[in-house]
Amino acid sequence: MASDRAGNFGQAIAYTARARGIRATVFCAEGANPVKVTRIRDLGAEVRIGGADFDAAKDVARAYAAGGEGRLFVEDGHEPRISEGAGTIAAELAPLEPDVIFVPVGNGALISGIGCWMKARSPGTRIVGVCAAGAPAMAESWRRGSLVTSAEVATIADGVAVRVPIPAALEWMSELVDDMILVDDEQLREALRVARDTIGLILEPSGALGIAAALHHQIPGRTLATVVTGSNFSADLLAELTTGPCQHG
Repeated sequence: MASDRAGNFGQAIAYTARARGIRATVFCAEGANPVKVTRIRDLGAEVRIGGADFDAAKDVARAYAAGGEGRLFVEDGHEPRISEGAGTIAAELAPLEPDVIFVPVGNGALISGIGCWMKARSPGTRIVGVCAAGAPAMAESWRRGSLVTSAEVATIADGVAVRVPIPAALEWMSELVDDMILVDDEQLREALRVARDTIGLILEPSGALGIAAALHHQIPGRTLATVVTGSNFSADLLAELTTGPCQHG
């Protein structure tokens, strides 16, 4: 089995493979967060480093899977059942009766799953995707209705640093997502400090996208919800968040 993601998805693949007695190989980009890499290895997967960034690592993983019998390439944002699993988060949010849900967008599996569940049961809830301004390919592709790639990405939110969107995910999102917005790195840093000071959590930047959106974008609605996910923070980020100023107001 070959996976391309260093982070929550890579850890999930490693965890599931170990539970089922399946060999898993997770491909990570050069310069991947070492905390993520270590956690994936600790869960029993083999980690291979290759490719200058997230999407280049996927190409290496795809080639590896095609080069041997019995290997399966698993791509977050392409497999419907992965989105269905992510969609169970919507069942937890539904009792809040939110008018708007901000959802972090990387490969699109999370927002597609949540959007599918909510549109079937609460069609009045607006599903708003949040991308990093330094990795805007998913947002731009959604707006244009066609695939838009980026030559490079530059964001502290490495978990959503997508350069090349997955066509299947864009097709799902075209029917399920009401809006897409961008937040920059300074807004993400502010959101990380707010999460630290208000809910006592140290998040990785990708996990704070929804909070940053709520702080800096006015979306009509009385009840607003977001998904806070990801704690694969680096040692440098931890040092920054444990010494930085508190938020007030």
